[in-house]
Amino acid sequence: MPARIPADSDSTLPRRSAPPPAAATNDLRRSGRSRKPRAFRDNPECSAAFQRDLEQFRVHLNIERGLSPRTLDAYRRDLLRLGDFLRRRGIDEWQRITPMLLQGHLVEMTGAGYRESSLARHVAALRVWLRWLHETRRITDDVAGFLESPRQWQRLPQTLSIERTVELVSAPDPEHELHLRDRAMLELFYSSGLRVSELCGLTPADVNMRGGFVRVMGKRRRERIVPIGGAALEALTAYIESLRSGLLDLAADRGRIERPISPRASARYPLFLSRTGGPIERTAVWRMVRREATRKGIATKVSPHTLRHSFATHLLEGGANLRTVQELLGHANIATTQIYTHVQTERLADEHARFHPHGAGARPDGRRRG
Repeated sequence: MPARIPADSDSTLPRRSAPPPAAATNDLRRSGRSRKPRAFRDNPECSAAFQRDLEQFRVHLNIERGLSPRTLDAYRRDLLRLGDFLRRRGIDEWQRITPMLLQGHLVEMTGAGYRESSLARHVAALRVWLRWLHETRRITDDVAGFLESPRQWQRLPQTLSIERTVELVSAPDPEHELHLRDRAMLELFYSSGLRVSELCGLTPADVNMRGGFVRVMGKRRRERIVPIGGAALEALTAYIESLRSGLLDLAADRGRIERPISPRASARYPLFLSRTGGPIERTAVWRMVRREATRKGIATKVSPHTLRHSFATHLLEGGANLRTVQELLGHANIATTQIYTHVQTERLADEHARFHPHGAGARPDGRRRG
């Protein structure tokens, strides 16, 4: 039996090479070229056999496992990198895939500068694909068992204080033509802890204004019911009553929705719309959040997920149960939610160091009182 691949060992996933000299770095920046190998700069090319099996694998993930379109796209991107690696080595027979070959692929990706988090996601995609090849008898050995995810440092989620969060959600300029929409989105992010994809996928039929809750379709099509706070309900009401109908008219002008616009058609059309009446895109929401954060002088890099992190952290700080926060966030595993308890612990330690007479000496980093 071949040796198990220790994906976090120096032999398999070596540390990133030292950066090039300053002059070389400047030359690369001026030329606009990346330090990644050509195979990682260009679109990956795969053999016809690989593309054919990859499409069948995508159908398997979609129908039998019910993965979301974005997850399917992420799996496809990761596997195309493997397919390109195999093509460059003249391999289009899956029986020739060995643990050492996979090790070489991961080493190449590490040398190209991929971070541990990207490698971990890539290894997860490889495992699922290799097990599917084994289950469908395309390969005789289950080589997926030889892959281990690289170790990752646990990164604490970035959050905002309550004061800064309130500033952000109320940031949209009343003079801006879409400020009612932007305010409603920001309030809903913070009020209900939604992911940006979940917010973009909402329709008016998903929102119960009278009951004060929203039905959310999360990852792997897991549905959950999340309450909506009073401020968010007010912002949503203002947007729906004063702006959304005008955006629907623009959508009808462009043939996106038929006239006359029936209440049923309106309720099934996306809740949040672009300035031209189309479904708002995730990238547009990200730009809006960053723009409003900049307007309020928030120096840290803020994203829609920052509001989701702040939502969870502020709930726990207010005394909410961890299980409740898990359900509100839609986490399948409570271990994912537990990272927010580390944020609480860090803040408590910082407060102790700042305000307790002997607090600074208790801090491992020797931080002094503020």
